[in-house]
Amino acid sequence: MPKIVKSTIINAPTDRVWNVLRDFNGHDRWHPAVATSAIERGQPSDKIGCVRRFRLADGAELREQLLALSDLEQSFSYCLLDTPIPLFNYVAHVRLLPVTDGDRTFWHWECRFTTRAGEEQRLIAMVGEEIYQAGFDAVRRHVSEAA
Repeated sequence: MPKIVKSTIINAPTDRVWNVLRDFNGHDRWHPAVATSAIERGQPSDKIGCVRRFRLADGAELREQLLALSDLEQSFSYCLLDTPIPLFNYVAHVRLLPVTDGDRTFWHWECRFTTRAGEEQRLIAMVGEEIYQAGFDAVRRHVSEAA
């Protein structure tokens, strides 16, 4: 079962970064891969169990479900429900921690998934770079522009 673990430091306080990431339906405003997003059935984007349906810039459509959300720990977990990408049993966790030296944010993002034999390395690279690293870079720009 492949596991991806990525982390970065954002030069902004955790509260500012959390305000961006906490909105489970807000990634279309900052992630370059996401074109549109909506929470199904009109539920709030912070309700455990809500499902976001979003379209990627390349036209692919995905559905993800919010599994956990903690304002205290500034963390959330989610899983993929439907995707054209062969990522099965995909579960991801995001956690922010304060870096007190400079009032910065440590952002940890990880996932586990299964896939077809021979697809592991391609998908590890794709998720790690096109989703996680692109997300880190986009939030870094987003919070610096908002400051």
